[in-house]
Amino acid sequence: MWDNPRQLNAVALIISVVALAALAWAATSWAARQPLFAFQEVVIRGPLTMANPAHIEAVVREELKGTFFTLRLADARASLSRVPWVRSIALRRAWPKRLEVTVGEHEPLARWNDTALVNVQGETFSADYAGDLPQFNGPDGASLQVAQRYAEFGEALAPTGLSLGEIRLSERGGWELKTAGVKPLTLELGRVEPAARLARFVAYYAATVARLQRAGMRVDQVDLRYRNGFAARVPDFRESPAKKPAPDQLRNKH
Repeated sequence: MWDNPRQLNAVALIISVVALAALAWAATSWAARQPLFAFQEVVIRGPLTMANPAHIEAVVREELKGTFFTLRLADARASLSRVPWVRSIALRRAWPKRLEVTVGEHEPLARWNDTALVNVQGETFSADYAGDLPQFNGPDGASLQVAQRYAEFGEALAPTGLSLGEIRLSERGGWELKTAGVKPLTLELGRVEPAARLARFVAYYAATVARLQRAGMRVDQVDLRYRNGFAARVPDFRESPAKKPAPDQLRNKH
């Protein structure tokens, strides 16, 4: 090869091209990191009702590293997604120095066990919230199932005028409902056909539980885990004592 001028020229050309490409890459990489291309404007789009814009801006300033060309969007999304109430993040670079951040928020549906909240999509998330929300309880990973049943059971109860304040799914798959209000009513649905059992309760509610309550007897629990009926617990119920026979009636018996 060393005696062949054409081959030597070809090798020299390849080396030159590689060297120029490496030089160009180095120059481009150096230029992309220069302050000239740093973001100077960050636009946060919402609307934001729960997430703190100041917190988002602080994360942008402190954790998002890079220029218009070098910012790692995946890392930036991960950092911003850790801000409380932030459910989704979309990032867009606008030439020459603007970063647009579109935030999607969690919409709270209920409290989850003792540690988190549930959004309307059935996802759990961590955030502080002082407002009134129903209580969901269930095994880890069951928040979507509980949220779906909450909507189904709540709609089924609507004809009674009752609303749900708490729903519980046990580890074994049993359902328990508790109505909202100062004096809640607990409904034990169990594992088998809970929707059908609740429908039976609704169908007979007016003639049973509501009738007892109109008579001044409070019902605090209904067990629907029966094949063809249900049992109601009335805490203040007292059986009327049997009437004692009059003295004249006693004498007549002798």
